[in-house]
Amino acid sequence: MTSGSFAAIIMDLDPKLRDLVCIFYLCLRGMDTIEDDMTLPIEKKAPLLRSFYKNINQKGWTFTEKFDVVIEEFLLLPEECQAIIINITKQMGNGMADFASILTCDKYNIITLKDFDKYCYYVAGLVGIGISDLFNSVGATIPDTTKNLDIIISMGIFLQKLNILRDFVEDLNENRRFWPKEIWYQYVSEIEDLILVENKEKALNCLSALVLNTLLHVPDCLNYLILLDDPDIFSFAATPLVMGYSTLASTFKNYDSYSKVIKIRKGEGAKLFFRCTSMSEVAKIFFEYTQVIISRNNDPQDPNFVKINDICEQGEGI
Repeated sequence: MTSGSFAAIIMDLDPKLRDLVCIFYLCLRGMDTIEDDMTLPIEKKAPLLRSFYKNINQKGWTFTEKFDVVIEEFLLLPEECQAIIINITKQMGNGMADFASILTCDKYNIITLKDFDKYCYYVAGLVGIGISDLFNSVGATIPDTTKNLDIIISMGIFLQKLNILRDFVEDLNENRRFWPKEIWYQYVSEIEDLILVENKEKALNCLSALVLNTLLHVPDCLNYLILLDDPDIFSFAATPLVMGYSTLASTFKNYDSYSKVIKIRKGEGAKLFFRCTSMSEVAKIFFEYTQVIISRNNDPQDPNFVKINDICEQGEGI
C-alpha cells in the first residue's frame, strides 16, 4: 500500500488510535528508508538499524529530513505505547540488520522459504503485533494479541509477500532481491534471467509459485477479520487485505509483472475501500478475486496448476 492509501484508511479510526498508528507508521518508515538505501554501506546501515529503537526517544535525533519532528510526537505518547513501539523497532531493526549483513558475503540473503517467512515476519509480522498491542493498550475493542499471535503474524506476512511479489522490477533495479532462491532457482540460474523474453514461460511459472506461497496465508487473514467487532477497526484491517488480494489476482499470470509494478486502478481501489464494511461483503470480494485467479490458472503444464486450483477451491467455501 502507498502512503496515500494508508492515510485514507486510518482517517476513519478514533483519533487516539489514528495518532498512535501514524506515529508507529512513521517510525517504521524511517527504518524502511535505511534498509532500502542500497548506497549505504553495511558498516553504517547495520548499526543504524540495530540502534534505531534507542534513537527514537532521543529528542533532536535525525537521519533524514524532519525525522526529529516524528520523535517529538513519539515522546508525547503514553509511556506504555512508547515501550511497545520501542520493543517492535528493536526486534525489527535487528532482523533487518541480520538479513542486510548476509549480503556482504552472498549475492542473495533470502534462500529458503523459511528465510522468506522469517524476513517477512521481521518487516511486517511485527507490524501486526505492534498495532494489536497498541490498540489493546488504549482499551480498543480488538482481539487479544497473545491468543491470536499466529494469525496476526500470518496476516502481516501475507501483506509483505504481496509487496515483494508486486515490486520485483523496482527492487531489481535498485539491486534488491527478495524473492526466495528456493523458488526461482527451480526455473532460472540467476534471478535476473526471469526478465529475459526467452524465459517467459519459466518466469510465469515462477510467478505462479510465488502466488501459491502467498495464497497460503489467506485463511488466516479471513479468520482474523471474523474476530473484529468494531466497524472502524474492521475496515482498517480489511481494506489493505482486500486491496492486496485484488493486486495478487492482477499480478497472477501477468507477464507485465516483469517490466513494471502492477497496480489496481484508482477507481477499483475506491470501490473496494467503500465495500469493506462487513465480513460478509469482504468474503464476497475475496470470492470474486478468487474467481479471477481460477480463470487465469489455465495452463496445466504449470507445475503449480493443481495446487493453486486446490487452494482456490477451498477458499470458495468462504
